[in-house]
Amino acid sequence: MTSSVTWVFTPVTTEITSLDTENIDDILNNADVALVNFYADWCRFSQMLHPIFEEASNVIKEEYPNENQVVFARVDCDQHSDIAQRYRISKYPTLKLFRNGMMMKREYRGQRSVKALADYIRQQKSDPVQELHDLAEITTLDRSKRNIIGYFEQKDSENYRVFERVANILHDDCAFLSAFGAVSKPERYSGDNIIYKPPGQSAPDMVYLGSMTNFDGTYNWIQDKCVPLVREITFENGEELTEEGLPFLILFHMKEDTESLEIFQNEVARQLISEKGTINFLHADCDKFRHPLLHIQKTPADCPVIAIDSFRHMYVFGDFRDVLIPGKLKQFVFDLHSGKLHREFHHGPDPTDTAPGQQVQDVASSPPESSFQKLAPSEYRYTLLRDRDEL
Repeated sequence: MTSSVTWVFTPVTTEITSLDTENIDDILNNADVALVNFYADWCRFSQMLHPIFEEASNVIKEEYPNENQVVFARVDCDQHSDIAQRYRISKYPTLKLFRNGMMMKREYRGQRSVKALADYIRQQKSDPVQELHDLAEITTLDRSKRNIIGYFEQKDSENYRVFERVANILHDDCAFLSAFGAVSKPERYSGDNIIYKPPGQSAPDMVYLGSMTNFDGTYNWIQDKCVPLVREITFENGEELTEEGLPFLILFHMKEDTESLEIFQNEVARQLISEKGTINFLHADCDKFRHPLLHIQKTPADCPVIAIDSFRHMYVFGDFRDVLIPGKLKQFVFDLHSGKLHREFHHGPDPTDTAPGQQVQDVASSPPESSFQKLAPSEYRYTLLRDRDEL
């Protein structure tokens, strides 16, 4: 008599963790990486995501079985509106990434498939710091990127743990590299240190002078170097930038025209640093963004061009060289906030801007509509909770 045994493979299945006000801080703080789905049951896009999110969680659990390595969690925003408000949820579903309880600036905006979600988590779990085995490797760095290099005596040290934690958060904005022991010794004449290599071959290095065990100090210094005051807008990051809800001050320039970009960056830093929280400073490739240029009756041949997009209308700055006139760019931004740009498009120059005795003519016109608003989150992909009220 023979007997046969049939082995049945049962894949790991995971219950998606439901977060509430009682458990959210404890679960997120203890998770190396957590992907949180903020949803509403009545939203059809949320309904479509649920089975995909669960299957992706099962796939990842096979690869990262330890409980706190990766957590897939969800928040019912109707039941927990306080949590939704805390994380400024404005659309369903929203997928946000957390590391040890800290919410990452960039949410997941990729394809909603099991493979795409699993690949995204694998990418987040990969080592964000490239180890150098010879200092000669520094000569081959991609100098078009912003490079942060840490020199440490030991990898198993508090200094490196803080550096690695910062790298986990900012690796999308900078390239992080490290060297240890004998390899790093020539650069450690005054102890462990971190340097920043700006883009460009001629730009001088900058050294971090704060405490390397102080996470906040280290993070703030590196973030200031990795996230430039004037960011480039692309079709890939356009949705993210529009969702920040701030008007755009944009320089349109040809990709090879670095001189105009440098002038714009310097003048923004000189005239508008105090406006950082009220407007986004951006630059865009004239060739890639021909459509917004046409919107303001310009072509790439007219570049460089400076404009404001308020998400309702677009306004053009005068001649580009006027940016060098002290206070001129600052006044352009102030005129947006005061409503003057909008008013003058409809009614011509303000009476205070005309010469004595000059006839004021009421010019009935309307500024071009916003072009970049089209990059905002789509109603074909999200349930949007509210419309913005822009200038």
